[in-house]
Amino acid sequence: MSDNHQRYRSIRASLSQMFSNEPKGYNAKQLNTLAGLISGIVGSRRTNYPQIASKVPDGTKPESRVKRISRFVNEADAEQEVHVMPFADLLLSNLAERTLVLVMDGSEVGRGCLALMLSVLYRGRALPIAWLVISAKKGHFSQERHIKLLSAILELIPPSADVVFLGDGEFDGTELQAKLTDFDWKYACRTSSNTILFDEEEFSFQDLLLQPDMCLSLPDVLFTRLRFGPVLAIAWWRKGYQEPIYLVTNFELTEEACHWYQKRFKIETFFSDQKSRGFHLHKSHLSNPARMASLMLAACLAYLWIVYLGAWTIQQNLHTVIHRTDRCDLSLFQLGLRVLEHLLDYNLPIPVSFTDFSHAHPQFVR
Repeated sequence: MSDNHQRYRSIRASLSQMFSNEPKGYNAKQLNTLAGLISGIVGSRRTNYPQIASKVPDGTKPESRVKRISRFVNEADAEQEVHVMPFADLLLSNLAERTLVLVMDGSEVGRGCLALMLSVLYRGRALPIAWLVISAKKGHFSQERHIKLLSAILELIPPSADVVFLGDGEFDGTELQAKLTDFDWKYACRTSSNTILFDEEEFSFQDLLLQPDMCLSLPDVLFTRLRFGPVLAIAWWRKGYQEPIYLVTNFELTEEACHWYQKRFKIETFFSDQKSRGFHLHKSHLSNPARMASLMLAACLAYLWIVYLGAWTIQQNLHTVIHRTDRCDLSLFQLGLRVLEHLLDYNLPIPVSFTDFSHAHPQFVR
């Protein structure tokens, strides 16, 4: 059996097991195409149609495979703005034994598209939960879109879960903070230096004359001219960084807010794995937001599977076979890609899951 066949069949079998009954007819064709997309993205490490199609084993001509992929992506509903990862409820449930850390951030994808992603952190990786895509090269998303994306997954969060929300760079309004407070979630969001604060009189972070290696706490201030709060505002210029960051949070302790906020940078690993270090999503050539969001479904499922493989590798102690025995310098994503090649080379069974991230593994894994 070729590598393409083995990889595809393992993915197809795992997807079908996620349904109570084996899909039939049109649904079965869609599932086959989705399995082919995931397999092709992983096999080619690309997201443009011809290269994906080159790794899809169905016996048809490459042009036919490209058309099938194109039809699948083009069927995206242009009216559907928010896309939620299939089986996200099960994924979140499996991770809810510990604090659920949700991270929201935007990044350029495709050609002239901007994606707003909501992810949950797991062992140094940000696992995608939901996203929306708009036509824009750069810029900020509105509070309305932040809230819409967050609200789409609210019912998927286990009621007993402790949740921390982290956001970056564009949280200068109060509507999202109000929603997070209503949800009874903790949050730490980055804001701009000219944000207006109030404590007996108006001022901004720019008035603080912050210096490198300083962290100033401003407890019980009111946020913006709407005077939302009270909140804790933090001006933090980390040693070795070129500029400070400014945070607004409902944590009581500055150290706790900074501890959690540092984890926000983990979402950058997701974007780099989807782009230059992984599937090259930024070179998909798609410029239609709805189609880009549809293609991201397959790319995100591919990413979840590869991270799962990395965690499974540690559990099985296979990292000592395919990598160093004294330490692991690879991320779970890179470890997953490497072990997949090992399993294919030796014609070994390939485990596939998109939700099972309960594996314990040493903290030294990045």
